[in-house]
Amino acid sequence: MRVVRTIEQLREALEYMRQGGHTPIGFVPTMGYLHEGHASLLRRAGEMSSTVVMSIFVNPLQFGPNEDFSSYPRDEQRDLELAEREGADIVFIPGVEEMYPQPIRTQVSVSSLTTQLCGASRPGHFDGVTTVVSKLFNMVQPDYAFFGLKDAQQVAVLRRMVADLNMNVEIVACPIIREGDGLALSSRNVYLSAEERSQALVLSRSLREVRQAMEEGKVRTVEDARKLLVSVISASPLAVIDYAEILTFPGLETLDGASLLSDADGEIIIALAVKFGRTRLIDNNVFNPKEVATLV
Repeated sequence: MRVVRTIEQLREALEYMRQGGHTPIGFVPTMGYLHEGHASLLRRAGEMSSTVVMSIFVNPLQFGPNEDFSSYPRDEQRDLELAEREGADIVFIPGVEEMYPQPIRTQVSVSSLTTQLCGASRPGHFDGVTTVVSKLFNMVQPDYAFFGLKDAQQVAVLRRMVADLNMNVEIVACPIIREGDGLALSSRNVYLSAEERSQALVLSRSLREVRQAMEEGKVRTVEDARKLLVSVISASPLAVIDYAEILTFPGLETLDGASLLSDADGEIIIALAVKFGRTRLIDNNVFNPKEVATLV
């Protein structure tokens, strides 16, 4: 495994791999503090690619002024050990000065898809994501790029960016990886106290209960499903809901609350963002309501 820290070194390493016929190239962009979710992306990349590139970069553009950029967890040595164990060939670890050597005047922005969910509560966040991912795609020029569905909105936004700008890369969405008790893996889970960690299980539980209620025919409309979602989460004393929404996917369009879930055309997403103390966690479930037996 080769570790590179400059764009020039990255391009040299990739050119060597391409000249040796080690293509296609799979790319896993991360902000580090890796966990099993990232490991699953690296494994999927290894299945589909001859060369696996991973980046580790905590991108300041996607953090708001009162967010946790400076305190975001970092552990480079641990990250490198996981990357090597999971078969990464090249790990790119640039500094902020390498990625942004001068004040950036050009941004990539995807409209509409970024006004809902996390885009509504974190203004500018997705402009930071799409800008840095565009830069990384230009540097790596991968055939495939791998992202976890825990941030399903990010997947939808990046797929639209790639389609709109004719980027020659396929966005591969990979399943959410959870702890044994259901909590979705996140680098920010380390912030949780023991009690907050226990109560955070309400996120996956609320998604399961809404899905089960749909299967049993107890909820049929979008509004009924949302009310149940909020009710389950609100029973947790430490939970502060940022959003609990049911939208189309990947279009992220609002559904009429009175409409039947079974009338939805294609997939929907049940999406959550909830704070426990100072820690904001997201979770979701993407599925086609017509595949829920009771609703057909």
